[in-house]
Amino acid sequence: MNYIPPEILTRLDEKLARLNSFRPLPPPLVRKLKEQFELEMTYNSNAIEGNSLTLKETFLVVNEGLAIKGKPLKDHLEAKGHTEALEFLYELTAGDNQDSLSEKVIREFNEIVMRDIEREWAGRYRNSNAIIGGAAHTPPEAVAVPQLMQELIRWTNSEGRKLHPVELAAVFHHRLVHIHPFFDGNGRTTRLAMNVILLRAGYPLVVILKNDRQRYYRLLAEADRGNPVAFARFIAQSVQRSLDIYLKVVTPGKRTREKFITLAELAENSSFSAKYLNLLTRTGKLEAHKEGRNWLSSEEALKRYLDGRERKRR
Repeated sequence: MNYIPPEILTRLDEKLARLNSFRPLPPPLVRKLKEQFELEMTYNSNAIEGNSLTLKETFLVVNEGLAIKGKPLKDHLEAKGHTEALEFLYELTAGDNQDSLSEKVIREFNEIVMRDIEREWAGRYRNSNAIIGGAAHTPPEAVAVPQLMQELIRWTNSEGRKLHPVELAAVFHHRLVHIHPFFDGNGRTTRLAMNVILLRAGYPLVVILKNDRQRYYRLLAEADRGNPVAFARFIAQSVQRSLDIYLKVVTPGKRTREKFITLAELAENSSFSAKYLNLLTRTGKLEAHKEGRNWLSSEEALKRYLDGRERKRR
């Protein structure tokens, strides 16, 4: 099954190849990008689950060791735990460390994320049935979790390898969160584990934004109903965002960089409305990524879309 259209995968491959052409990157630049993405992911991944710390507050808690007045202790502990889990992620994917993704690794992610919140069950599969508040999906019974996890890992390291890495990451993400193997921390654990697949394939860290929370959950629900394609495209857009940020930083000279602008600005010099460009973006036809609540694209990306459309017509 094709989860992501070939033209989108080709686009991602081309961007990754461009990024690889600049490697090895200068160590100070790598350090700065790593710090930026770690902070972004810790903030966004926790915020999706209801953590009340802002991006700035997350920075102060993680980097300065400060306590934020009026914010729960649990939110502070979640920020610190997630940061530790990211360090574990980088250790797992550093250099030639390419061991297969395993149940042990997934459980270790959950143990690190949850050990200061729910020590008794951190890293342990749930032993009773679960209900996800506000979701139509009912996770499998607890007694089935060990076997389902074994099957997921077996598939990921065998049949799953036949997929493009971004497709594999998306399908793995949905299947793991669908099993809901832990009492708590399933979303954060899944987003970390998904990044093992992506980082080992050479991609930068991929962040699901808090501003996309409703869309993220809606597309996961669609995947639960048997339509994983839209969710896979969503993950592809998140991968593209990380690539675009890296390329914007590492590409030498302004003339060779794409200038990313809002869809409203892009519409001003095109025959399309901002609303239609938004539709093209959400369906993955136009290259774009989010900064805050705004979709950004470029004149070059619009030209690539139009050229591709013309080729199909011919």
